[in-house]
Amino acid sequence: MELPYVSDSMGIVHPICVTRGRNAEVWDEQGQHYIDFVGGIGVLNLGHCHPTIVETTTHQLNQLMHSAFNALPHRGYLAVLDALQDFVPVSYPLTTMLTNSGAEATENALKVARGFTGRQAVIAFDDGFHGRTLATLNLNGKVTPYKQGLGSLPGPTHHVPFPSQDGGVSAETSLAALERLFEVELPANEVAAIIVEPVQGEGGFRLLDREFAQQLRKLCDRHGIVLILDEIQSGFGRTGTPFAFSHLGIEPDLLLMGKSMAGGLPLAAVAGRGPIMNALPKGGLGGTFSGNAVACAAALGVIQEMREENLTAWGEKISARLESIHARWQVSGRFAMLGPLTGVGAMRGIIMNDTPKANGGQHLGRLLREARQRGLLLMPSGRHKNVLRLLMPLTIEPEVLDQGLERLEQALTALAP
Repeated sequence: MELPYVSDSMGIVHPICVTRGRNAEVWDEQGQHYIDFVGGIGVLNLGHCHPTIVETTTHQLNQLMHSAFNALPHRGYLAVLDALQDFVPVSYPLTTMLTNSGAEATENALKVARGFTGRQAVIAFDDGFHGRTLATLNLNGKVTPYKQGLGSLPGPTHHVPFPSQDGGVSAETSLAALERLFEVELPANEVAAIIVEPVQGEGGFRLLDREFAQQLRKLCDRHGIVLILDEIQSGFGRTGTPFAFSHLGIEPDLLLMGKSMAGGLPLAAVAGRGPIMNALPKGGLGGTFSGNAVACAAALGVIQEMREENLTAWGEKISARLESIHARWQVSGRFAMLGPLTGVGAMRGIIMNDTPKANGGQHLGRLLREARQRGLLLMPSGRHKNVLRLLMPLTIEPEVLDQGLERLEQALTALAP
């Protein structure tokens, strides 16, 4: 497919042009049908064109399309903030700013953490991903392709290993790295914030070690460091709970939200403890399109659908099916390149191992092509692009899920010797 006038710097995973979608299915310009396990890279937890989202946004379009909230407030923005009080499982009242994207939410979190602490340094984690803007780039725990050729980036930012059973790094290793950092490179009282994904997205769907998470919470409390949890991809039901930090037994000081927050419309947020969020002078936060009225209407529809009983049922259904079929594939011994299952709930990845014929990244690249030819759209992740990430809608029909997994098995068979 030709892409005239599109920057060559944009990487396109699938060279097709989709025209319509319904839940977990899409159709391209030629009428070809696909099952979509990409989900807008985590944006479509409720699938394409969910009826509730269509209804709420259509109604809002006939009432008010936009008002810049910091100039002229509108009720939809306030309604979203009110709904988040019950939806986000923290023990304190949230103070929130809506933004347009996850990267923008991250940028604002850095601002308020600096303003609150009077410090500048930030600690992030290997293989993490927090955005493509200039400030968020330096948080990413991966050079290629995000940081190449850009010279010095905003900082100071320091990285430590991400502890996870999915990645083979222990809590002890990462805690020792933090201790070394404070002894060798900078004192803890110069650190404004530590930012971490409870489940890494771009890094390969790896769940943060629970013991480490609890020690990290204590460390931040001890040194007055703001703990930022990036749930832009893992939030809004992807792991079977509203937010993945519930799996870890901790609470954030600042929480980053986005992607599936508005069912396909651009909306994100930074939310947290009032003293932190209120640290900047009046006018220090804001944005022309932040909290657009139509996107807010969509977010209210999303929260309405994501009742706890729905999230639990959806997560258990998808998780059980993926675990069952992955175990069958491994037991069969048919797929030498097939590695472990990563992640939690419906946020799952499959590691592709190196074999004598190709490395894991090469296997996954071919798998994406073979699956697309069979009508299944997939997405890579991991430092070496060797982890298949599965982002089917939480609302996917069981028969469509099974059909997609059958197509995935067919694609794996095409890779097998």
